[in-house]
Amino acid sequence: MKKEDMEELSSDSSSVKAPIDKMVVPGDVILDLSTMSNRTIRVGSGLSQEGDTITVTKAGQLRFSKPNKYWVENSQKRYVPCVGDKIIGIVADCKPDNFLVDIKGSTLAYLPVLAFEGGTRRNIPKFEVGTLLYLRVVKANSGMNPEISCTDASGKAAEFGQLKDGFSFDSSTGLCSMLLSTCPVLETLGKKLSFEIAVGVNGRVWVNAGSPKSVVAISSALMSSEFLSGPQQRIYVEKLLQSPALS
Repeated sequence: MKKEDMEELSSDSSSVKAPIDKMVVPGDVILDLSTMSNRTIRVGSGLSQEGDTITVTKAGQLRFSKPNKYWVENSQKRYVPCVGDKIIGIVADCKPDNFLVDIKGSTLAYLPVLAFEGGTRRNIPKFEVGTLLYLRVVKANSGMNPEISCTDASGKAAEFGQLKDGFSFDSSTGLCSMLLSTCPVLETLGKKLSFEIAVGVNGRVWVNAGSPKSVVAISSALMSSEFLSGPQQRIYVEKLLQSPALS
């Protein structure tokens, strides 16, 4: 987070300052909306709102994105869906009205057959079990199966849809969060290799490149980078790129 972002947050809150990018634990009160001039807040994963108080429900680092979204980021295997999340899912079953998709959560998610750009009953997409999809979470209510879509908020396909070819692997949600931020490992790889990548906040990554050896090298670099610092990531990738196999 940039310094000016933190200053803006502090100006919105008089007596409670959210500990952005710091560790929080369940029970911590991060915001008191009654003391804030701007009381329109989006609460993401790991946070709960009761009245004017927003508290932490899981341990991790508190994150913020403009204009008003807060969430707790940590490294975990099981994904907890949150509206607006961009995720990678695997088709688990095909029904007349929807697809059931594995999103690494506690339950399968519903993907309605009309949740595609221009979707109608006459042009229902045909996906086999095991098809990989890049998706957006549209409903995530407690006690109900999440609902997902292959369109953005305006109903356009945008970047969403089937991920063909390439290689996918499961990771922690922490690694995916790192890859979605300013990431030295991706920047360094991109200087020599041309590739496509899709990262789901639910702990799945898809990589596609011009050759199988490039796909293997990129995937290996990503999986090995989670616990490396920025400089360490650059050094690791630069050594990897010097391999004769990639020449």
